[in-house]
Amino acid sequence: MRITGLGHAGMLIETVGGSILCDPVLGPSFYGSWFPFPDNRGLEWEKIGKADFLYISHRHRDHFDPRLLEKYVPKDIEVLLPEYVTDDLETDIRRLGYENITYAPAGGVIERGDLKIMITPLRAPSDGPIGDSSLSVDDGTASILNQNDSHPLDLEKLLSFGKPEAYFTQVSGAIWWPMVYDLPMDAKQNFARLKREAQNKRAMYYIEKVDAPHVFPMAGPPMFLRDDLFDFNGTGRNGESIFTDQKEFLAHLKELAPQYDGRLFIPGTVVEMNHGEMTVTQSLYSQAEIDHIFDEKWEYLEEQRAARQQEIRDEEATRAPVLPAEEMLAEIKAWWEPLLKKSRTIRNGVGGNVRFRIGDLDMVVDFPRAKVREYAGEECIYWYTIPADLVSTNIRDHEIDWSNSIFLSMQFSVGRSGKFNEFLTTFLKCLSNDRIEYVENWYQEQTDQTEDAQIGDWLVQRRCPHLRADLTRTGKIEDGVLTCSMHDWKWDLKTGKCLSSSGHPIRAEHCPVTEEALRPAI
Repeated sequence: MRITGLGHAGMLIETVGGSILCDPVLGPSFYGSWFPFPDNRGLEWEKIGKADFLYISHRHRDHFDPRLLEKYVPKDIEVLLPEYVTDDLETDIRRLGYENITYAPAGGVIERGDLKIMITPLRAPSDGPIGDSSLSVDDGTASILNQNDSHPLDLEKLLSFGKPEAYFTQVSGAIWWPMVYDLPMDAKQNFARLKREAQNKRAMYYIEKVDAPHVFPMAGPPMFLRDDLFDFNGTGRNGESIFTDQKEFLAHLKELAPQYDGRLFIPGTVVEMNHGEMTVTQSLYSQAEIDHIFDEKWEYLEEQRAARQQEIRDEEATRAPVLPAEEMLAEIKAWWEPLLKKSRTIRNGVGGNVRFRIGDLDMVVDFPRAKVREYAGEECIYWYTIPADLVSTNIRDHEIDWSNSIFLSMQFSVGRSGKFNEFLTTFLKCLSNDRIEYVENWYQEQTDQTEDAQIGDWLVQRRCPHLRADLTRTGKIEDGVLTCSMHDWKWDLKTGKCLSSSGHPIRAEHCPVTEEALRPAI
């Protein structure tokens, strides 16, 4: 088996049963904001595009690049489609002209001779754009797990395919917190540090659970080449950003878990595996160039910024003309109010007004009353400032996921009066009837809290209120605070209050374990 790095989460897996093209992206993505780091334009894309199978893990544009597919990937390629609850990804793929689609059953094995493939989809509202997935591959000569940036809860099911020899996984985040928030610099620096620590902790959790001997960090970080975002590269010009690079994480891995063979995986990295033997070489960059990219990162980024401004201007030229304020309000009102009326759980979870300043439009979304109207001085729990051309383009394209477009572009600013509100973010990535109905049903199912479990001195509901991870495996209690290692959410067990987001309380009872209870039965 041969695995070639294509940049970001992209890879070409060549096996005895055919080649699989995974998440190829050239960018720029998210309104011209994200470029793969390091630059991957020098790869042989014409050759790469002639793979036997195409696998897109999910719909986020740093994994799904329509322009690259149209230019380099033939329409008759066999597409391996994850089993998602909504058909948004399939619709996108078919719109590009791809009709040779194999529906991959969730957790089922597809066999092509000696080649075995399993796609494990995730379907919670927080999983990418309502959906993310991982890819397991075994061709008899080697086995790998391409987890990209999915965060599976049921690792037993994932690893039922077999223990992988090589593990490819996300270690750098894909989020806009805290960079775009209206916060003092020292607060941003502190929150960014905590976020990086949480990302490292989550990555280490998966690495230790999967326990593959060889580990390849990937799926980020992005490269920001717009002038207004440039300082957010890496950990930030002033330490206010969250994007750990591959080399930084490899140093972290070596310090904490030297038993794992951590390897650099960038555009042009070639991993060859054959019955327990493995070699890793670089086909695109020399060692001197790699040293320059990582050890003189800001100089390298400046070179990239100077060379790629035309790509940014080309993207900006594709945006829609700015709608007049009254027309924009009418469009959003007609689109969102019917969805709000269907979103009882989400509306209760948001529980207040949210203000949007979009060019000349100043509007408020009244979640309790399911109304969109002009802002009239109401008290708001969140307030966004978004460029009018981005919103006009989303209206033109009827983009149902503003997380997957405007928010990950980081070309906006936001403030809030309290904690992070997951219900608000969920609504803004679910702007379609299918998504809203699914999410409302999903939240209703989350109220099933019938099973409790003992963790230390506490009896708590077994399933995490956030995404239902098994807290007996992911939970840790210190000083009365429960932390779920899956996403680093925290709860005060005395009150049951979630310390990470509005809502999501936990059921807990303090019941110290006595020596008598620990004594074995006779």
